[in-house]
Amino acid sequence: MIDLRRMKDGTIAKLFTKSPFLLKKWAGRAKVMEFQDSPWTPLSREIADCRLALVTTGGVHLRSQPPFDMSDPEGDPTFREIPSGVSSSELTITHNYYDHSDADRDMDVIFPLQRAIELHAAEDIGAVNPRHFSFMGHIDGRHIETLCRETAPRVAATLKEDGADIVILTPA
Repeated sequence: MIDLRRMKDGTIAKLFTKSPFLLKKWAGRAKVMEFQDSPWTPLSREIADCRLALVTTGGVHLRSQPPFDMSDPEGDPTFREIPSGVSSSELTITHNYYDHSDADRDMDVIFPLQRAIELHAAEDIGAVNPRHFSFMGHIDGRHIETLCRETAPRVAATLKEDGADIVILTPA
């Protein structure tokens, strides 16, 4: 059953990629969450002095970690921690709701960890956070509450404890 679902989801993702009109029509029906407050915080120091962390909703994870749950049509509100020292070859993607064939060839397309390391080596940023985080971008129904009240705040608190000054979100 999961293989059929993966094939169906992959076909739909490729169809949306090739037909932006269909994607726009589908997205127009989506419920969008709106907030009165903004999590934006102005940067108070030079970028060259900042610690950078990555968060993706692309379903990226270590090959040794459990994959995101693709059997639940409402998604998977959990996250995966990814260490900075990981090689791209140790990463994979479990996410059927977008065409990630380019990211499969070059993980930096969705999770630019190697680019962040290069920015640090060039002294364009002060440091790369020792850990980064990945979520599955398709979250719906009962899982929205878990994401908003539990897992996302836990990741935000961890990044704050780490001293991350800049967090780049790479959506799927």
